Amino acid sequence: MKIAITPRSLSSAGHPALSALTDRGYELVYPAPGRTPSEAELLASVPGCVGWLAGVEPVGKSVLEAARDLKVISRNGVGVDNIDLGVADARGIRIERAVGANARGVAELAITLMMSAFRHVSWSDARLHNGEWARRRGVEAEGRTLGVIGCGAIGRTVTEIALGLGMHVIGNDPNPPQGFAPKGFRLGNLEELFAESDVVTLHCPPSEAPLIDAAALARMRPGGVIVNTARADLIDDIAVLDALEADHLAVLATDVFHTEPPEPSALLSHDRVILTPHAGGFTEESVRRATEVAVANILKVLAP
Repeated sequence: MKIAITPRSLSSAGHPALSALTDRGYELVYPAPGRTPSEAELLASVPGCVGWLAGVEPVGKSVLEAARDLKVISRNGVGVDNIDLGVADARGIRIERAVGANARGVAELAITLMMSAFRHVSWSDARLHNGEWARRRGVEAEGRTLGVIGCGAIGRTVTEIALGLGMHVIGNDPNPPQGFAPKGFRLGNLEELFAESDVVTLHCPPSEAPLIDAAALARMRPGGVIVNTARADLIDDIAVLDALEADHLAVLATDVFHTEPPEPSALLSHDRVILTPHAGGFTEESVRRATEVAVANILKVLAP
């Protein structure tokens, strides 16, 4: 009757939505309150758990094999690339996702990062805090083209906000959304998306190779912007740094990293890279929705 709770947004201070579990008699286990748990912490905590409300921490073979009583892993988001799905399937562990629960929060952050890049907000803020009076000329969103890679719930919400700003939007998705055709939006292949977009924003699962590589960057117009609130592996760090240094790419704005917290690097320290600490779904509303859905998914499996 134990359930592990590992998302940082929940393990530090809990959440009222978790009471639906304790009211059913489940004991909540917090392997690393306020932190992403290590494999050792998971191995010490998940044995005996029948359910797991999971975050972005790696859930590998050794952890899954140690969790002999585990019946369900319920993500508080949509990504499951951190879970060894083959092992989970072999052990009969159900994997549940909170589809769409944090879409608004992530979409609003993506637009915020884009606007910050257009107006050099973080660059200006850093210089004013340092006692400097310096300005970089910005650009306006109206009339510019946004390329949206991944047209799921997040990508569609980004599109709607961008259209409201007067932008044109080109979307790309191997499974295009049916019935989604607002004025100002069209679907295109990746080649034309990169060639015609002033900004490219990523809202797709990881791919075998980075989507944003030297070839993709070369297709983009000079002065372009990349926004990544999806997965760090979608970007070739070296190619992006080279494009920034050559002034071909204006700004990289990223909310995701290979490790959290990230290791220092030449890319992350560049003054035209905007960083946020994986905060896309970290809003009051998104945390509430995602927790409620994740809890409901656990109970759907454990107490149908």
